[in-house]
Amino acid sequence: MTRVLVIEDDPAVRRGVSLGLRHRGHETLLVATGEDGLAELVASAPDIVLLDLMLPGMSGLETCRRIRAFSQVPIVILSARDDDVDVVVGLEAGADDYVIKPASSEVIEARMRAVLRRTTQSASDGRTRSTHGDLLVDRVALRVLKHGAEVALAPTELKLLLFLSAAPEQTFSRQQLLEQVWEHSFHGDYRLVDACVMRLRSKIEDDPRSPRYIQTVRGFGYRFGPL
Repeated sequence: MTRVLVIEDDPAVRRGVSLGLRHRGHETLLVATGEDGLAELVASAPDIVLLDLMLPGMSGLETCRRIRAFSQVPIVILSARDDDVDVVVGLEAGADDYVIKPASSEVIEARMRAVLRRTTQSASDGRTRSTHGDLLVDRVALRVLKHGAEVALAPTELKLLLFLSAAPEQTFSRQQLLEQVWEHSFHGDYRLVDACVMRLRSKIEDDPRSPRYIQTVRGFGYRFGPL
C-alpha cells in the first residue's frame, strides 16, 4: 500500500483525489496548507507527495523547496494552470512531475507509479559501479558520489543520471528522455527534461554554466560526458 500525502486546500479536490486513490488501494493523508504538509511529512513519512501550487499562507512552491531541503521524497505537483512560468518554477523547486487539474484518479495514479518506479529502477547496462571523472555511480545501491561525498538526488534526477551515464557520449533527444525516464509515451513537455537537467547540473557539476557531465546538444537534446 502506497502512503500518499495530499497537500491541497480545495476540499472538493482533496476529497475527490483521496476517494480515487483509496479506491485503488492507497492510503491518503490529507492536509490543506503547506505548513501542515511539512509537519505531516515528518510525522508520517509518506511514500509520495501530491502538492497543489496555489495554497494559502506558504505557497506550494515554497513548500516544495522546504521539503527538498531535508527530504528526497517523490513530489508530484497538482497545477490548475498549464502556465510555462508556474510549471518551470515548480520543477526547478524540486518536483519530479506535474499533473494539470482537473485530472482523473487514473491519470494521477499512473503518474505517481511512474515517479515511484524511479526510486527503485536503475539502468541495466551490465555494470554495477562506474566512475566518470570525479563522479562515482553505484547502480546497485542507487548512490552517487562526487569527490567521495554522497550527492542527494531526487528520484527523477537519479534516474536521468543513471540513464545518461549508461551510454556515455550517446546523444538522446528530449523526447527519448521523456519516454525512458518519465515514461511519457506521448509527444511530451520538454520543460520536464530541461528543468531536471538544470537541477542535476547544480548538484554534480563543478560549474553548472560550463557542464562537464550533462552536456547540451543544441537543438536536439543531451549526452553524458566527460568526453
